[in-house]
Amino acid sequence: MQPFAYARPATLSEAISLLAEHGSGASLLAGGTDLVVALRNRTLTPKVVIDLKRVAELRPGIRGDGGAITINATTVLADVGEDQRVQARFPALVDAAATVGSIQIRNRATLTGNICHASPAADTAPPLLVYGAVVNVAGARGTRRVNLEEFFIGPGTTSLQSGELVTSIELPAAEERLGAAFARITRRRGVDLATVSVCCLVAASGRTTFAYGAAAPRPFIVRDESGVLADPATGDAAKDEVLKQLLTRASPISDVRGSRDYRAAMLLVLSRRLLHTSIERLRAA
Repeated sequence: MQPFAYARPATLSEAISLLAEHGSGASLLAGGTDLVVALRNRTLTPKVVIDLKRVAELRPGIRGDGGAITINATTVLADVGEDQRVQARFPALVDAAATVGSIQIRNRATLTGNICHASPAADTAPPLLVYGAVVNVAGARGTRRVNLEEFFIGPGTTSLQSGELVTSIELPAAEERLGAAFARITRRRGVDLATVSVCCLVAASGRTTFAYGAAAPRPFIVRDESGVLADPATGDAAKDEVLKQLLTRASPISDVRGSRDYRAAMLLVLSRRLLHTSIERLRAA
């Protein structure tokens, strides 16, 4: 680990000023579960680490208003999973948050950090995508809102511009009844990156949405507006045809966690399972 300066701003404006001053030489610290590993491995060699945990505007918290939920930047995954409003309105996110690392990791890692790291296998990305999450961003030029679909650019790369940071993640209120479910496949049970991950959401209107992780250079979302997948009366063969068409966007790779062919096969298997689960959850909603 190379030497670096350490800054602990108390306000958002101070944090943004430090980012503007140091540019690409600065790294942000929230939970630190990814940053510390990168520092140790020297894949990141910042001149300064900016600790966001004391920034008043970013303090941990989950706010709910009219069904919408806003999760502040330093809120850890354990708190997300234990929040009753999140459990009631966004259960697939709870499922995904519970798979990240170990209990110790989830008590340190933040939801915002999980998406800002921009791993193609980020566990919380698929449910956030199907729920239509919006990323609130602040920088020297002001604030802006970014749909999560547009936030991921590629492995380790987001649409954040120089001097910007994420202040919160917003989950909009549902306009209709929803059923959603998340699952992933890993090499071993417990602490491991996903070989593939899938989240499915079925709406009362018949719209079906899937989001996939570890299946392309970035997490991605696809939709079936035809109502075929959401219709319990539709046969398995007809549903498989739609699913296979949706999965043409996937471009899995072969690595130590699984071959390209295995990943492709498991994407279809998980899609079938989660579609069934989501339809059942919709019925119970």
